[in-house]
Amino acid sequence: MLKINTYSQDTIKLISLFLLLLVIFFASFLIGRYPVAPDMVFAILWGKLLHLPQHWTNSMETVVLKVRLPRIMAAILVGSALSGAGVAYQNLFRNSLVSPAILGVSAGAGFGAALGMVLQCSWFWIQGMAFAGGLIAVGCSFGIGTFFGNKSITSLVLGGMVVSALFQAFISVLKYMADPSDTLPAITFWLMGGLSKVTMQDTLWAMPAMTIALLALYAIRWEIHVLGVGEDEAHSMGINIRFIQGIVIVCATLMTAAAVSISGIIGWVGLLIPHMARMLVGAKFTQLLPVALLMGSGYLLLIDGVSRSIAAVEIPVGILTAIIGAPCFVFLLARSRRTWL
Repeated sequence: MLKINTYSQDTIKLISLFLLLLVIFFASFLIGRYPVAPDMVFAILWGKLLHLPQHWTNSMETVVLKVRLPRIMAAILVGSALSGAGVAYQNLFRNSLVSPAILGVSAGAGFGAALGMVLQCSWFWIQGMAFAGGLIAVGCSFGIGTFFGNKSITSLVLGGMVVSALFQAFISVLKYMADPSDTLPAITFWLMGGLSKVTMQDTLWAMPAMTIALLALYAIRWEIHVLGVGEDEAHSMGINIRFIQGIVIVCATLMTAAAVSISGIIGWVGLLIPHMARMLVGAKFTQLLPVALLMGSGYLLLIDGVSRSIAAVEIPVGILTAIIGAPCFVFLLARSRRTWL
């Protein structure tokens, strides 16, 4: 009876989070300098979906469909990807201080984007180079861990720290070489993280990698949960530990690299949201993953709305996530005062 009640409570929490995400989703269309009435937002969205006759202005349609919708979809994708990667990494390393940037993917992506800007590449190629840079950085972390530590988790983390520091140094070199009148500000602004330049094409470009990685993690959610309990338990249940670890790292890396390639470096989402989700539903990965995805999407949508409306000039999302995330994380740690499980 207790088990049934627990599942019922988890289902209610999932449904509540989904409904809350829907509310935030539609409310996000109302935030901005160009006012659009709620009934017009519904009319434009349903009208285009069902091919209904147009009774709104072209300016309203442009704002809703070409300016705000891509940004909202990108916030949902990036928030869910970073949160999902954070949950997976924390479960894999059994450490609540682990974030998606632990293996150097964010620094590598930042270097790729900065290099593309210095070379005066198009925005599409800058995103592609950021994605490739993140994957290369994680590959280097794997290489260091394999060469020096016999593929152990500890050596992999140390390799990630080394690679992250190295790519941060490369970014500094590129910033030193960049034209201070236009390229340097562009690099600096991109590294702060934001969604102001995201288009629907960018969102569609990043969606396949994020979706495939999330589906793969969900498919092995039970094995990941057992692995998070301990390697001895996983061995006793016949789980191929190295194989599962490899899948988790590859999927989390793909999700993070795809997210960073379109949004820049947005910190604290993959560190804070897993803690909040764990406090809500516990440490069981099968429930933790979908809850983290919903919470991460809603959280980044809220932060993006604040960044668009709090000041006369838009504040980069990465700055706000750091300002809000750091004290919230300290509060959550002080409130829990227990091990991550």
